[in-house]
Amino acid sequence: MRQIAIYGKGGIGKSTTTQNTVAALAELGKKVLVVGCDPKADSTRLLLHGMNQETVLDTLRDEGEDIDLEDIMRPGYGNSMCVESGGPEPGVGCAGRGIITSINMLEALGAYTPDLDYVFYDVLGDVVCGGFAMPIREGKAQEIYIVASGEMMALYAANNISKGIMKFADSGGVRLGGIICNSRNVDNEYDMLKAFAQELGSQLIHFVPRDNFVQRAEINRKTVIDFDPTVPQADEYRALARNIDGNDMFVVPKPMTTDRLEELLMEFGLMDSLV
Repeated sequence: MRQIAIYGKGGIGKSTTTQNTVAALAELGKKVLVVGCDPKADSTRLLLHGMNQETVLDTLRDEGEDIDLEDIMRPGYGNSMCVESGGPEPGVGCAGRGIITSINMLEALGAYTPDLDYVFYDVLGDVVCGGFAMPIREGKAQEIYIVASGEMMALYAANNISKGIMKFADSGGVRLGGIICNSRNVDNEYDMLKAFAQELGSQLIHFVPRDNFVQRAEINRKTVIDFDPTVPQADEYRALARNIDGNDMFVVPKPMTTDRLEELLMEFGLMDSLV
């Protein structure tokens, strides 16, 4: 069983990328558990065709701790299994608590069965909060993929996340598997992301082109492969899934200094375009 955490800047498309990748892995016959680690609880919506799944924290608040696995886990597209951690009530507590509680609860209830091929953790935003670093801090996820684009703040966040991976590499055994580019049609984007990944000592695992068909599928509350498996964008997610499934390059990243990162952005003309 491979446990994978997907990180990246807020709004970069982590949940969309995760769910479409899971759909492609399911198509390959892989059994996958998805654990949504975002308080918005939207990490499994497309796999569940829009069903508003009750979160682990909401279930605990409503029913107490005497709950069964089927109370918090729902079957999704391609026999994937879906869990949403949820978060505290607005303005109360740390949202990272939901991740810690959910993983402990799933372990206690026997969710991590021997027939699982993958567990995906769709993690909110950056790693500055200890709760959100939990999947890598305690070795729950050994593989990290960072979703980024050619936009400056997405690359700043990706570099920052690499610092977190490096920090917990020894204690948690976590490694970076690669950068996933969720394209925003930025100039020189492919070359920039490839150079960025190489600078970290890693790889660009796949470049997902921007395609409005992704939004069309989301409006219909489905992944691309589920909505129309014949479109070119479905093949892009299939390629990403195959690249992850066959990946054997896992590294302790070498994050850049801010000066070096800005030099790299200038090399590809991004900083000039912002002036």
